[in-house]
Amino acid sequence: MGFKQPDFLERQEAASKARQAALEKFRAKAADPALAERVTARTASAAERKANKAVRDNEKAEKKARDAERAQQAERDAAVAAERANAEKADRKLKLQAEQKAARDARYAARKSRSKRK
Repeated sequence: MGFKQPDFLERQEAASKARQAALEKFRAKAADPALAERVTARTASAAERKANKAVRDNEKAEKKARDAERAQQAERDAAVAAERANAEKADRKLKLQAEQKAARDARYAARKSRSKRK
């Protein structure tokens, strides 16, 4: 018998030793001061990123509000311009009608004066 299979107790002891070694390795890493510094630096950089993101989000919200206000102002300006254009068009139409009526009245008066002369 050259090859011996480990029995249950040997396997259990080997697993226990492996768990103990992993636990010691973890404890050694947790006690490392460099790890604490890295965790602190990572936490600080995460807080800084979060603050920067909040600032960017606020700037985006303000820009969106400004753009919405500009769009509303542009709509109001366009409505005022359209109203002014309609008013000017109506005024020109009234002036044209008045001129046409004056020309018509002048032709009628000329025709009347010609018929009175005869």
